[in-house]
Amino acid sequence: MSTTPRRALVALAALTALLVSGCANQPRGPRIAAAESPPPSTVAPTPSADDPAARAAALVRTLADEDLVGQVLMPYAYGSSATKVSPGSAAGNQALAGVDTPAAMVAKYRLGGVILVGFSADDPTSGNQATTNVDNPKQVRELTTGLRAAAGQLPAGPAPFLIGTDQEFGVVTRITDGVTLLPSPMAAGAAGKPALTEAAWRAAGAELAAMGINMDFAPVADVLATRSTVIGSRSFGADPQNAADQVAGAVRGLQAAGVAATVKHFPGHGLSADDSHKDLPVITQSRAELDRTAFPPFRAGIDAGALAVMSAHLDVQAVDPGTPATFSRKLLTDVLRGQFHFPGVVVTDGMNMAPAKRWSPGEAAVRALNAGNDLILMTPNVGQAYDGLLAALRDGSLPRARLVEAVTRVLTMKFKLADRPAPDLSTLAGAEHRKAATDLAAAAVTLLRGRCGAPVAGPVTVTSSAGRDRSRAALTQALTAAGVRVLPRGGTVVHLVGYGDSADDLRADAAVTVAMDTPYVLADAKSPTLLATYSSSRASLTALAGVLAGKARPTGRSPVPVTGLPATACGS
Repeated sequence: MSTTPRRALVALAALTALLVSGCANQPRGPRIAAAESPPPSTVAPTPSADDPAARAAALVRTLADEDLVGQVLMPYAYGSSATKVSPGSAAGNQALAGVDTPAAMVAKYRLGGVILVGFSADDPTSGNQATTNVDNPKQVRELTTGLRAAAGQLPAGPAPFLIGTDQEFGVVTRITDGVTLLPSPMAAGAAGKPALTEAAWRAAGAELAAMGINMDFAPVADVLATRSTVIGSRSFGADPQNAADQVAGAVRGLQAAGVAATVKHFPGHGLSADDSHKDLPVITQSRAELDRTAFPPFRAGIDAGALAVMSAHLDVQAVDPGTPATFSRKLLTDVLRGQFHFPGVVVTDGMNMAPAKRWSPGEAAVRALNAGNDLILMTPNVGQAYDGLLAALRDGSLPRARLVEAVTRVLTMKFKLADRPAPDLSTLAGAEHRKAATDLAAAAVTLLRGRCGAPVAGPVTVTSSAGRDRSRAALTQALTAAGVRVLPRGGTVVHLVGYGDSADDLRADAAVTVAMDTPYVLADAKSPTLLATYSSSRASLTALAGVLAGKARPTGRSPVPVTGLPATACGS
């Protein structure tokens, strides 16, 4: 995979100039029905096999208007199979796109990709996840195989179909069963070891690739400049340089496994505590503050070769007041392209989120593309978005050069991901991958109060805030394996708190309180020993058990400030 973005940008600019005239006279035929085969004239010639940009340029020259429009759309679909869905999923697809199945959606709209969705109880993004496509890895692999079969029949079929998901780890993790679960990004920030982050994300990328997923909407590059529940432990922390180092490591790891990394949410959702799923957060910081605080992780991800950047629904007052960044040419074209020299694919945040729904799906898609996005994610109505883009192309409100540029970027990214065999499903949750997750989790455990390296005294009783039975059971099992006796009651109390918990969820008699998400709540805890794992993954709880048993030292440092507590109570 190419990691020379500036050279690719020069090549892309030259190719686009040629393509504008080359595509201007392409036929504008009727939309292909689900059962049709593409006409022979749309089969792409074989260009330079080792040059993704040249392959993209050659393919673009063969595409009709309908194909160009479809390539910039990446919606979600209902159902866990490409071709066989429940009546409820069929009804959902009919409302979304006028078809019954995901495969029919791909065929009818000549889609460039599909995002797989799903959510867990603690997921702050659950509000715009209308369905789930995920049961288990075998099912996901069968789904992605079916989607690719449908896409392979399209004129753009020579380019790999994009299948993405939000596998951030921590609270936003779409696929949780049967895979290696990394600790949260904030845990990686606490570890402060980019090499461990890179190794862990390489393992994660290999598992995504094994399931047929070639694009991850991660890592989160938002610097947590303000306390936030919508970003929270999804961020690597409050220090721009540490976050930048971690973002670069995650990008390198994912893309080494053949999965496109998507650095998000540009220009930085960590600057506001408001939730862009519901409202339009206003970013009031100066441009100088953006340069100092928010931008370094995005620059680091770009320098590491990130193939994609996600634009955010944020009102950045210092650059383009009143316009969400998703629709801001000043931010996406002038800053991201012009100043950061990003050559890859810009993808919108979910267009079914409230700030994007102020316009109709068609108008929103046109506005997003004209601002500089190349890929429209999660439109609330696929047919309306498709028809709106096609109409705008034909009446000139969407310049053909802009659409050709976007499609060329998308196809170039696809060809960079091509020709890599998918790993076998048997590699999922293998020993090497588990070790990568465990090493990162162990380096993250942080002591914020108490004696460094001291084992917990006597038998232990594990308690937790409501709804954390699974975490309590996992820690109990890990402690037992580490040689610590665990009693149902009467032992030294180790109390677990997690996502969304507050002072009301603390326990006054706990000898040890552990934060399994952001550590802010520890400021109110009275326990003589305070620890943070930043994550409730099995790897994190196993690492915690090692610290409680006195078999490991908590070497992490809190990547966010906690009132009244040091970053670590365990040395410098």
